[in-house]
Amino acid sequence: MKSHALQKRIGKAVRTRREALGISQEAFADQIKMHRAYYGALERGEKNLQLSTLERVCAGLGSRMAEVIGDAER
Repeated sequence: MKSHALQKRIGKAVRTRREALGISQEAFADQIKMHRAYYGALERGEKNLQLSTLERVCAGLGSRMAEVIGDAER
């Protein structure tokens, strides 16, 4: 599995969960204290996020990392 494809799938899984919460990308980035441009790049799969960053994003979503990764694997 190519890492760029995985990044894109994780970004899509994060975006889907954020949108389900009804929160804008900018508001969510502010909520988790992350620059909105960086967060947007994560959702687009342009950044190879570290596990600590994924943990931070998942905490903001109220999700476990395993759930988000599971969504990306489907």
